[in-house]
Amino acid sequence: MRGIRFAAFFIVFGLAFYALGGDAATPAAAQGKEVRKPKQRQANSRQITRKMKRPACRDRRDNDGDGLTDFPSDPGCKNRRDRTERNSSGDLGEGVSLGGRRPFPDDNPWNQDISGLPVDPNSDALIESIGLNTGLHPDFGTIWEGAPIGIPYVVVTGAQAKVPVSFYYEDESDAGPYPIPADPPIEGGPESDGDRHILIIDRDNWKLYELFDARKVGGAWQAGSGAIFNLSSNDLRPAGWTSADAAGLPIFPGLVRYDEVFEQGEIKHALRFTASRTRRAYVYPARHFASSNTSSDLPPMGMRVRLKSDFDISPFPAPLQVILTALKKYGMFLADNGSNWYISGAPDSRWDDDLLSTIRGVKGRDFEVVEMGEIVTN
Repeated sequence: MRGIRFAAFFIVFGLAFYALGGDAATPAAAQGKEVRKPKQRQANSRQITRKMKRPACRDRRDNDGDGLTDFPSDPGCKNRRDRTERNSSGDLGEGVSLGGRRPFPDDNPWNQDISGLPVDPNSDALIESIGLNTGLHPDFGTIWEGAPIGIPYVVVTGAQAKVPVSFYYEDESDAGPYPIPADPPIEGGPESDGDRHILIIDRDNWKLYELFDARKVGGAWQAGSGAIFNLSSNDLRPAGWTSADAAGLPIFPGLVRYDEVFEQGEIKHALRFTASRTRRAYVYPARHFASSNTSSDLPPMGMRVRLKSDFDISPFPAPLQVILTALKKYGMFLADNGSNWYISGAPDSRWDDDLLSTIRGVKGRDFEVVEMGEIVTN
């Protein structure tokens, strides 16, 4: 009976509610009541900007301050969608990788593609003076007679303390001071009686400091000469000035480096070599000569040679093909007096000296002189 009463109650209640115009299933709007619709969130300007912002590796900005912009120019970018542009030049210390960062602007002579430039009219005589049948010699590697082979370099921060240096050739040296670390690598080792170059790269300010015949005497640094280069500029030394190199050129940009050959797989700049007899003259971009011989058949400082385009590099090991490819595209500058066809590089314990020695299969006759401009003789 109780169930029947409940059923009757609901029937009566429903009929009464309907008669009054109500509808339990009717929305409030149908009953003339105000309906509060849920608010739709509108994107503010910050959200819109965030949505429209391009990934760091294709936003046309140098986000990490390494002088390189976007993929593929910046090796700190994995691809165009990469949202983080990493500074790839963060390593510090002796012989560290620059992560693909190239000294000097793209239009600098060191970075110029000269593969299509004309051959100098006197090329044959100039090449013959250095040695037609003399092989290219790698003046770099691991260890020879207890000392590293090559010209070492060290990368420091902009906070590295700078010290004064006194010079024998003070009138053609940059006064400094120089950011020499406590125990810098010296060409030939601390006891060397050779050129004793010290090369220092200030990573943060992108400057290069180079010293020739550097040594510490009584707690103070002395050197034959010194030069400072802004690696973001194309500025040259004053005409007639030497540097830490006879030609008045920087040394570091012309070195074969392990990180480029094995990590980058590409050398994107000219290299550096020596010859035993040079002319009392220099050509751009060199600024200085180191000879009294005026024969026009001898090479002036700064002369640029390149490996002939038809020279077959395929028989050589892959790492050497990297070097030989650069010699075809960028060539190498005559930078100092020394042994004929000695090509410069930085020492590294990871080099394979036996592999490097196979480059001697490249002879002087396989090179040609790139057409020279004005030859300065005084």
